[in-house]
Amino acid sequence: MPRSPSWLSSSQALATVGQGKSRSWGVRMSVVVLVVDDSMVIRHTICRFLEDRGFAVECASNGVEALGILAHVRPGLIITDMQMPAMGGSELITEIKTKPETAKIPIVIVTGRSSGYDCKEGRAEFTIFKDIDIEGQLDKALGTIAPHNSAKGQASGN
Repeated sequence: MPRSPSWLSSSQALATVGQGKSRSWGVRMSVVVLVVDDSMVIRHTICRFLEDRGFAVECASNGVEALGILAHVRPGLIITDMQMPAMGGSELITEIKTKPETAKIPIVIVTGRSSGYDCKEGRAEFTIFKDIDIEGQLDKALGTIAPHNSAKGQASGN
């Protein structure tokens, strides 16, 4: 049976749905992941990847929509783009981290290497790049994120 990621067994309250056993992580309930990206193609790719591994997924196309979802759903992980209309990733992360009920949710940043993003967003647990094997990087990010781990990660694309 596949091992559950270490952050699933932590004391952090993770949002879960469903009753059945997931296909990949071997847990009885599915962790909810909020995916925030203005690119429909990127959202679809990430959502399909996560759903194939047994995660429940909520999607938003910008930070404003994401905050609306967070008013009703408490995900166990947030994956966000940095450059989006209405509210970008940096502003979204600020809103998330200033509220006690969402401050401890792990965040993965998804960005393009050519976007000008400088990878110095210290409030995220991991950074992956849209233009390098996004599924491989997602797999690496999911395997290394732990809520109590202070180490920050960045996928190298290798």
